[in-house]
Amino acid sequence: MRVKCVICDTIEQLGDDTPYAKKLRNRPIHTFMCETCHDRIAEKTNKRLATGTFRFYKSSRRIEEDF
Repeated sequence: MRVKCVICDTIEQLGDDTPYAKKLRNRPIHTFMCETCHDRIAEKTNKRLATGTFRFYKSSRRIEEDF
């Protein structure tokens, strides 16, 4: 299955029988993000969390207390 990253538009190949490919096929609202973009966003989010002024607005209280 060929997939395209929603951020950087790179095209990658996923195995047709992987659970992630099945999720993308059966639920078109889900989008694919390449590993490079995923790591970059995770790194920037962790930097913002380290500042202490970053808040998750759409999460449960239990998750916020863990941070």
